Amino acid sequence: MADEQDGRDDSPAQVEDSAPDLRILGDRITLQPSGFVAPSKGSPGDEKEEALMKNMARFRSEPLQFLREVSLYVSGTGWRAYDDVIGQPVFYPGYTEHIKSQVMSATLLQAKIAQLAEMRLAVEEKQGLLNKNDRNFETKRNQRRSVLVQSLQEVAEQLTDNMVCKMESKTFIRGAYYMVTQLLLRAYHQGIHVSSEEVLRLRNVAREAEKKGQSIIFLPCHRSHVDYVASQLLCYRLGLTMPVVVAGDNLNFPLVGNFLQHAGAMFIRRSFGDDQLYTTLVQAYIDVLLQGGYNFECFIEGGRSRTGKLLPPKFGILSFILDSILSGRVQDTVICPVSYQYDKVVETEGYVTELLGVPKKKENLADFLSGGSSVLSLRLGRVDVRFHEPWSLRGFIDEQVIRLSKVPSSINWKDMKNPIVRQKLLRTLGYKVLADINDVSVVMPTALIGTVLLTLRGRGVGRAELIRRVEWLTARVRAKGGRVAHFGNTPVSDVIERGLEVLGKDLVGVVEGLAETTYYAVDRFQLSFYRNMTIHLFISEALVAAALYTRVKRGGGPAIQDIPYQDLHNQVLFLSSLFRGEFIYSGEGLAVNLEKTLMGLEADNVVFLERDELTGAITKVGLSDAERAAGRENYDFYCFLIWPFIEASWLASVSIMGLTPPLGQKDDIWIQFSKAQESAQLLGKTLYHQGDLSYFEAVNKETLKNSYQRFEEEGIIQVVKSKDPKVPPRMRVAPEWRPARDEISGVLIASGRLWDFTEKIASSRREGKNRRDGATVSTRVVRLTDDLGQKLFEEAIAGTDGGKKGKGKGKGKGKGAAPARLSREEEKILTADLKESKRRRTLENRAHL
Repeated sequence: MADEQDGRDDSPAQVEDSAPDLRILGDRITLQPSGFVAPSKGSPGDEKEEALMKNMARFRSEPLQFLREVSLYVSGTGWRAYDDVIGQPVFYPGYTEHIKSQVMSATLLQAKIAQLAEMRLAVEEKQGLLNKNDRNFETKRNQRRSVLVQSLQEVAEQLTDNMVCKMESKTFIRGAYYMVTQLLLRAYHQGIHVSSEEVLRLRNVAREAEKKGQSIIFLPCHRSHVDYVASQLLCYRLGLTMPVVVAGDNLNFPLVGNFLQHAGAMFIRRSFGDDQLYTTLVQAYIDVLLQGGYNFECFIEGGRSRTGKLLPPKFGILSFILDSILSGRVQDTVICPVSYQYDKVVETEGYVTELLGVPKKKENLADFLSGGSSVLSLRLGRVDVRFHEPWSLRGFIDEQVIRLSKVPSSINWKDMKNPIVRQKLLRTLGYKVLADINDVSVVMPTALIGTVLLTLRGRGVGRAELIRRVEWLTARVRAKGGRVAHFGNTPVSDVIERGLEVLGKDLVGVVEGLAETTYYAVDRFQLSFYRNMTIHLFISEALVAAALYTRVKRGGGPAIQDIPYQDLHNQVLFLSSLFRGEFIYSGEGLAVNLEKTLMGLEADNVVFLERDELTGAITKVGLSDAERAAGRENYDFYCFLIWPFIEASWLASVSIMGLTPPLGQKDDIWIQFSKAQESAQLLGKTLYHQGDLSYFEAVNKETLKNSYQRFEEEGIIQVVKSKDPKVPPRMRVAPEWRPARDEISGVLIASGRLWDFTEKIASSRREGKNRRDGATVSTRVVRLTDDLGQKLFEEAIAGTDGGKKGKGKGKGKGKGAAPARLSREEEKILTADLKESKRRRTLENRAHL
């Protein structure tokens, strides 16, 4: 890639200040030590970056160079041959059959097939299809078992063929690499950047893993379909065995699915249900890969993040990996968390429509081709990939068991068959990976710009102010241990210009002809994707700022706005528990984190701390005089980061108040979960346009979904999932949380447990036009949510779907509708689930809402 693309130059100053450079010569990757001086500041953002994906020659402009490059790939010259890789050999004829035969002969799978056959025989005996009194009973039973086993074997073989990746041909992968690189670099014209040190460390780890016959499991975040393309390109270019990548079977459509499968994709269903054969088959395949030392990759969040920040971990594939180790079928494997960051994510426009409630379109070839052609005309900047230091999964498990065993408990933490132990290890593993990804993530210029634009008061910001705030934010990111994308000695003003160019005028508008060029957010909803890429660095400060806001919002003199330490502590505890599923916190505990955060804010002159003269303990917190003199700009920054999430939780809480049963309704009516969320979005849009909601991002489908999930964990709402896949999940407000109704008018009364909970969220909320009039929420807003809730009850009782009546009152027979009442079996499931939830909350021993 040309030097101007990543802001490097060859000046002496540049050489002296940079870390070792990465040079790829033929099939060797080496450091160039000349001129290297260790960075004086030791900042985590100072490591040398190298763009591995170089722009290739174009036929129209450089026909001879283009033909030369193509010939190098066709002939497999140098590293392009993909012969001398670190790790297990892949891409050879017979690879697929070799893997399939190992999967099919796996003891685990064969035992499950035998078990399922026996279970079917028992059913047939019970139904009288096999007569025990028959003289030839044993012979017939054995013959029937053979038929069942053979049938299950054939099903398993077909499922295996659809699932496994098919790395068969080096000619194919060389061609695929060249073609995909051409496409990717037309869109991301500044290339894919990596850290030299991280790459060399990864190669050394890969060599050790190869010697031990161990796999490297890449666990990246997931923001774009480009993620798995970039991962395969990097492994190919760096000479590592390309990983088998877990992909949803929604991508397995004609032509594209076949291409991806031959490039390393492993297709699995989105949901396994109660299919024991399929579940065991996936486990057997993962066992085979890890036993053979093949590299593996799955996205820790499951699906792509539509919000820009990390999603809570999905434990499906992770549980299979953990089971391989805990069962002893695999001795050890290496975990490598990976961060992908983009100047601009190509799918964000589609994300916005999905988050606003438009159903996701099923992937198809037409959209894939049309989307690809449009991408070619874009200039999306660059991709930054960061590899966390890999670590042993076995070592992690042993460390956790030792740590947990030191805590007094009735649980034997060394008992790996105990489901409580496994669940604890699984959750800890998932959140450790997320924390590691956050630790190495790079903040891109577009994220800096988006964050600044959405955390300033007013309609827009002047050029000089934008530069000043980006410089301030860059310094704060680095002070928090974060990394900012490396641009050499390029001036900040030039970096901002590049970022604005990538974001485009659809996201950031510019007003010229004024005394100063002024920028403003055009699409705040879409721009919030980029703001959310920085929030993890400042979540502690944001929670403290929001807790302090409970007093600051009162106005008046400084003394009125100060808050006793214990009140601040309690509100921070409440908010951090509320957002437990949204953000990843430090593992040091609330007391330590809060004290560190307050000390940091005091050092930055954002707050003052009043301490007890004898003990030195903090007794009171307030805004500092310096922060007030500066117009609260830094304090406001932290508030603006968290306010959209607070509003979303407040909206979710208000919306479920409307799900209180109508007056006189004797039996419980269960509302379809998805319809309740859609109703919450409609409520949010209404309140936003009426001025009672400050942030349109609060109607974000994913954030509302997380709030509902959090409320379910705490028992505020109860959710039932039927065994019938055609019946969608249903919900109700837990009886002990329901607000009361006026016995005569039936109007919801703004009081009780749920109302107090909603008010506690609201105390940290940036309020709308009626900021001084809390009565508007207790009257007009509650009336509005009640009206929407009553419509949901009427639809559920009538068994309707979108206004169309179904057959049978209360049966919900309309297409996509759910029964309004539970069956006896579902009531038993609910009772068991509630007991399990209560037990889990007790075992977790964490703060609750």
